[in-house]
Amino acid sequence: MTVAESVAFAGAAELERGFVAGSLSPVELARVHLERIENLDPRLRAYITPTPDRARGDASAAEQALASGRAPGPLAGVTLGLKDLIDTAAIRTTAGSRILSGHVPTRDAAVAERCREGGLVLTGKHNLHEFAYGTTSNNLHYGACRNPWNLDHVAGGSSGGGAAAVAAGLCTLAIGTDTGGSIRIPASACGIVGLKPTLGRVSRRGVFPLAWSLDHVGPLARSVEDAARLLSLIAGHDPEDPWSAKVAVEDFAASLEDGAQGLRIGVPRHPFFEDLDPDVEAAVEGALAMFARVGASVREVRLDHGEHTYTAFHAILASEAGAIHQPWLRSRPQDYDEAIRQALELGLFIAAEDVVHARRHQFRVRAEFEALWNQVDVLVTPTLPHTALAIGEPTSREPGQAWNRLLVPFNLAGLPAISIPCGFDRGALPIGLQIAGRPFDESTVLRVARVYERETAWHQRKPALSGGPTV
Repeated sequence: MTVAESVAFAGAAELERGFVAGSLSPVELARVHLERIENLDPRLRAYITPTPDRARGDASAAEQALASGRAPGPLAGVTLGLKDLIDTAAIRTTAGSRILSGHVPTRDAAVAERCREGGLVLTGKHNLHEFAYGTTSNNLHYGACRNPWNLDHVAGGSSGGGAAAVAAGLCTLAIGTDTGGSIRIPASACGIVGLKPTLGRVSRRGVFPLAWSLDHVGPLARSVEDAARLLSLIAGHDPEDPWSAKVAVEDFAASLEDGAQGLRIGVPRHPFFEDLDPDVEAAVEGALAMFARVGASVREVRLDHGEHTYTAFHAILASEAGAIHQPWLRSRPQDYDEAIRQALELGLFIAAEDVVHARRHQFRVRAEFEALWNQVDVLVTPTLPHTALAIGEPTSREPGQAWNRLLVPFNLAGLPAISIPCGFDRGALPIGLQIAGRPFDESTVLRVARVYERETAWHQRKPALSGGPTV
């Protein structure tokens, strides 16, 4: 590995040590990542709007702050990309759409504001599925975001650009959104860490919504520690966000090394372990065996919410998304990708009684999870039933076939859930392991994730950006 590659793939903690010791500078880190964006992103399509001038300015400011002992936080000087539905003042925010292609906000979203104040270096705005309504990040308007492990495959969605950029060493950290798996899907598909915090843990002010009651904002990173450190920065109550929870912010990295002893891990075989790709099943079973070996108590638990959960989720998602887009569906229908337009229009025809029944089911799901926390500390499942689709391969929203069917229960319940690397399939595509926990107990979720990460080396592998189109 070259020196530049070593810098490009360094973790935030390693970078901080280098900055403090003077062996590395934020300006050098930004230069390395900007060069990689210029050289690699024409194939990868992880960015919609790179921000090289902003990155150089941020890096210079962070370097000066570090030199004077006034660094605003432990992530100062570390590079970051934002999903392009997170508002950034004076930088266009397209939501991956033609409709907002010229939208330039006048104010940062809350999460962008916290990152800027924390001294992070903005490398740009990441590609996504149009208006975040999809699982592949095949974007008609800005190009399909490709998987760094095989460019003929999708990066996953809707936060595909952030996951692809982090996996390929085009930035150190990223922030995505997750309505029905949109952080965890691309994290799993691209072989990185993706954390959906508890609903309300991170402010959504200034983030274009997909579905008001299901949207979450969270970190994408190459390690559990980096995800924990970024969450500590962006979490916290925001009086301008009516969904924001008044819950104290912890140092989410503080208990990462506490180990597995005494942890109770629940394994919900039904419905999470049904109809899995054999390689995925084998990898996850291996992870469960590892947890038992290192001292955790691994036990099977039962969830009875079953197939109706995905149907209820989709009724809520589609009706809320349709309502958000109704004015544009009437005035600018031709400006949507046809598949996105059809999905949004479908939401306008969902009957009120169906939404009411979906909400009733949502509360049943929440109550069922709540009862489980008397038995276990976390739940462990596969993230996805199979690895990344080939670009152009059709997706399904049928309850038993949907790629995100193992993820949506945790959106309905608003629970924290993380995906971490858990091996590779026979085609050398990454497999993800999902860990979910109690509301606002991200610390335990991260601790369990770190136990697995410490015992394995999957997160240390780096993609070669093979296959796919040439520039």
